[in-house]
Amino acid sequence: MMTRGRWRKRLPGPGVVLAASFAACAPAKNYPDPQGPRYSGTYARERASGLKVVTFNIRFARRIDRTEELFHNADHLRGADVIALQEMDAPGTETLAKELGYDYVYYPSALHPKTHRDFGNAVLSRWPIEADHKLVLPHLSGLRRMARSVTAADPRLPAGLVRVYSVHLATPAELLPQARVDQALAIAEDARGFPGAVIVAGDFNNRDLVVRVFENADFTWVTRDLGATLRFFCWDHVFARGLEAPPPRGRGIVADNNGASDHLPVWVELPLPAPKPASLQAAPAASR
Repeated sequence: MMTRGRWRKRLPGPGVVLAASFAACAPAKNYPDPQGPRYSGTYARERASGLKVVTFNIRFARRIDRTEELFHNADHLRGADVIALQEMDAPGTETLAKELGYDYVYYPSALHPKTHRDFGNAVLSRWPIEADHKLVLPHLSGLRRMARSVTAADPRLPAGLVRVYSVHLATPAELLPQARVDQALAIAEDARGFPGAVIVAGDFNNRDLVVRVFENADFTWVTRDLGATLRFFCWDHVFARGLEAPPPRGRGIVADNNGASDHLPVWVELPLPAPKPASLQAAPAASR
C-alpha cells in the first residue's frame, strides 16, 4: 500500500504546475503577412474531369499516413477533384499532394504553441491552380492570441476560374459566436467581387450562425443537414455560389476516418460551372 507521504512526493510541485499552465496558454507566433509564408507544389498526375469536393480537418496533421490510406481506400474520397484541408503543416501537405497526385497551395496562419509546428489550411486540386491568396481573418483567440487565416485557390476549369476557400474558424473556447460571424463575413466579403463560381469548405466550428452568413451572401449550403462531423457537432460544411445547378449530385460523410483525425471527412459532388454566354463575357470589357 502506498503511504500518504510517498503519494505527496509524487505530486508535481507548484512550479511545475505553473510552468505547464503557462505553456498551455503561451501566445502563438502569428503570420500576419497576407503574402506568406506560402507553400505550393505541382504533382497532379491526372487532370480532373468533374468537381467532387472534399473537406477534412486532420488534427494538427499528425496522421498523414492514415490520411493517405483513407483517400486511397474510401470510395467517396478516392479521385476527389478538389480537397480542402485544415490544421495542416507544410511537410504534411507536401506529402499528401505528392502521394495522392495533386497540385496544392498552403498558407499557415501561425506557429501553434501546442505543437510548435505551423498551423493552417491547404487546397489540393487536380485542376491547375492559376492564382491563390491568403485571407487573414479578424480577431485573435483568447489566451493564446492566435490568428486565423483562410487559403484561397483559383483552379482553372473549362468554364473559367473557380475560387475555392479552405476555412478553419476559431473554436467556441477561443472566441464568442459574434467573432466567428465576423470571420465568416470577412470570407463572404472577399468572395463578393469574384466573377466566377465560389466554393467555401472547411471546419467552421459552428452551424446555424455561419450558415446564415453564407446564405445571406447568396451561397447554397450544399452539405445541408448531413449530420455530425465531430462527436455530436455539425461543424464541417461546404457552401457554393455561382453554379447553374447548386444542388449536389451526391454528398455524404465518411463514417470511418481510419483514425486519421477526430473529424470525419465530408464530400460533395458538384456540377461543373456552365460557360458564360459570349454576350455576358463581352459586357465587362465594353463598360470600361
